Amino acid sequence: MNYNHTQTGYLIIYSMLAVILIFGSVLINAKFDFTITLFMIFILLLVASFSTLNVRIDKTHIRIKFGYGLFRTKFLLKEIVSAKAVRNKWYFGWGIRVWFWPKMIIYNVSGFDAVEIHMKNKNVFRIGTDKPKELEAKILEAVKIKKKQV
Repeated sequence: MNYNHTQTGYLIIYSMLAVILIFGSVLINAKFDFTITLFMIFILLLVASFSTLNVRIDKTHIRIKFGYGLFRTKFLLKEIVSAKAVRNKWYFGWGIRVWFWPKMIIYNVSGFDAVEIHMKNKNVFRIGTDKPKELEAKILEAVKIKKKQV
């Protein structure tokens, strides 16, 4: 059971291009000040790290990686109780979000579709995706396979 899908956050990429143009203008007017340049590079690398969201399911884990891998996490399949395709509210936002009501952590780069997973320890996570039904089915299949092996 293997699954690998990458969702691209086009709005984040377009925003990054706009930021590059603004930073270019600032750098020209600031005569390429080293401190400003270093700060702008840091901001661009941070924004670029949220340009894509890769979800991979292997024999033991669901692995999530944003962009080039600065932000990543994984979930043990044997700890997952349920998975369900859901729709995020517009104000849940993009990136990594911690919500206290409802209590959950959201990983998302674009759109409002996600798969909500409930863990044995009562933690709730939402994984953003542009293919929610497919991801839900793959998670449920992987969890079912894992439970049979235990």
